[in-house]
Amino acid sequence: MNQRIGKWSLRFSEAPFIISEASIVGTKEGGGPLGGLFDMVGEDDKFGQNTWEEAESSMQADALSMALGKAKRRPEDIDYVFAGDLLGQSMATTFGLEKFKIPLFGVYGACSTCGETLSLAAAFTAAGYGDYIAAVTSSHFGSAEKQFRFPNQYANQRPICATWTVTGSGAFILSKNKKTGKDADKLNKESDKSYDVMIEGITTGTVVDYGIKDSMNMGAAMAPAACEVIVNHMKDFGRNPSYYDCIVTGDLGEVGHTILVDLCRQKGVDISNEHEDCGIKIFDAVNQNTGSGGSGCGCSATVLASYYIPKLRRGELKKILFIPTGALLSPVSFNEGDTVPGIAHGVVLEACDNNK
Repeated sequence: MNQRIGKWSLRFSEAPFIISEASIVGTKEGGGPLGGLFDMVGEDDKFGQNTWEEAESSMQADALSMALGKAKRRPEDIDYVFAGDLLGQSMATTFGLEKFKIPLFGVYGACSTCGETLSLAAAFTAAGYGDYIAAVTSSHFGSAEKQFRFPNQYANQRPICATWTVTGSGAFILSKNKKTGKDADKLNKESDKSYDVMIEGITTGTVVDYGIKDSMNMGAAMAPAACEVIVNHMKDFGRNPSYYDCIVTGDLGEVGHTILVDLCRQKGVDISNEHEDCGIKIFDAVNQNTGSGGSGCGCSATVLASYYIPKLRRGELKKILFIPTGALLSPVSFNEGDTVPGIAHGVVLEACDNNK
C-alpha cells in the first residue's frame, strides 16, 4: 500500500519510474549554459506557427512525441496524461495535446505545474490506475508576457528582481516497470553503468501568501511556499537537507534563492549547501540580460528533463528533492490589487541500480 506520512506527504510502496523524458526550448534558452543538453532547440520562437500560443501548443505536442518515442510507446499505450500551462483555460495544453486522444487531466499550478503533474502521475501510477502515464507542461515568453504583463512591443524596462519566462516544454512518461539503461537516451557514454529514476514520494504544497503585490518579483512571492514544502517534507520524512545531493527549486532565481535560504534558516532548516534553482541554471543572467533568472512552467520541466534526470541516470546524483514553485496570480487578481500567493510541490527522485 502507499504510505501516507504526516499531513503533507506520500511515500510510494511500489514507487513508479520515469522511463523517458524530453525537453524542447526556444532560441534564448538554447543559447544559455544548458543549450547543448536539450532534445530540441527551435530555429525561431514561433516554431513555424502563426502565434505565440500556437507555438506553445506545438512545443507540447513535440515534447510528448519525443518522450513517447524514447519510451518506445504510442499514444494509445498511455492511460492518462496530466498536463497544464500558464495560459487562460490551459489553451496551450488543449490545442497541443488534442490530437493524441489520451484521457486528459488539465492541471494548473502556475510555474509549479511540473511538480503537480509529476505528483499526480506518480500517485496514479503507484495506485495501479494505469501502466503508462504522462506528465507534460510548457510556457512561452511571448504568450506569458502578453497575458500577464505588457504588450510585447511595449519594450518596458524590467527590474533586476524580475525573472524571464522560459520558452520551453517538458514531457515525462511514468510506469511501474523499470526501463533498462540500454534503452535510455543520453546516458553516460563513458561508462556501462546506468540507473533507473524512481519517484520515491511526494510532498504536496499549500497556498502561502506573504502579501507580495509586485508581479515583477516572482521570487519573493514563491519562496515562502517553497520553504513551507521543504520544512513539511523534512518533518514528514524524518530527514534533514544533507540526505539529498541537492534540493532543486524551479523558478525562484537569484532573488528568490536568497529569500528561501533565509526563510528556511528561520525555521531551523539550513539548505544553503544543497539548494539549487532551475531558473538560475538555465540562463547566463549577466550576458543574456535575464534579470534574476528563469521562471515559467517550462523552466523546471526542461531543466529537470535535460540536466537533473540524466545526472541521476548516470549515477552522478543519487537523491534529489525537486520543488517547482508557482505564483498564483491572474490578470484579473493583479488588476484588482490582490496579492500574489505562492504554491510549491515536492517530488523525491532517486537513482536506482537497474541491475538489481
